[in-house]
Amino acid sequence: MSKTISKGMVVGFSYHLKNAQGETLDQSDEPLLYLHGWQNIIPGLEKELEGLVNGDSKNVTVPPEDGYGTYNEALIFQVPKTELPPEAELEVGMEFQTDTPEGRMVLYLQEVRDAEVILNGNHPLAGETLHFAVTIKSIREATEEELQHGHVHGPGGHHHH
Repeated sequence: MSKTISKGMVVGFSYHLKNAQGETLDQSDEPLLYLHGWQNIIPGLEKELEGLVNGDSKNVTVPPEDGYGTYNEALIFQVPKTELPPEAELEVGMEFQTDTPEGRMVLYLQEVRDAEVILNGNHPLAGETLHFAVTIKSIREATEEELQHGHVHGPGGHHHH
């Protein structure tokens, strides 16, 4: 009997991600492995993969609320350059981590000005409707250890940062 994608399965899938304008944002032919049911991937995609079997292909449209969130203007910060690490070579797109009362937040460098920088706490894909073309490449049961840790171990799996 073929396995279906359900909670506690390790799923490998290749994908092609486009935005609403049809531009490719990301793609992976090498299967991305994740543990289903543990929010290792965005909720809108995880929900749509439930019940698929190996070899299935599906097009999934994920609205911002089920993807990387809606765009929040309040997460744009102007920061004096003096507050950044002096050795940092400032490049647009680089990430800074900062601790907030709500926990750790990642800020992306959006713009470099003379005396300050603009940091953006929105995910680069916040506010975007995401169009995924997904093909399921593998499904297996998670190991006891993977279930305890809540993510995949081994080749192609999730690495601790």
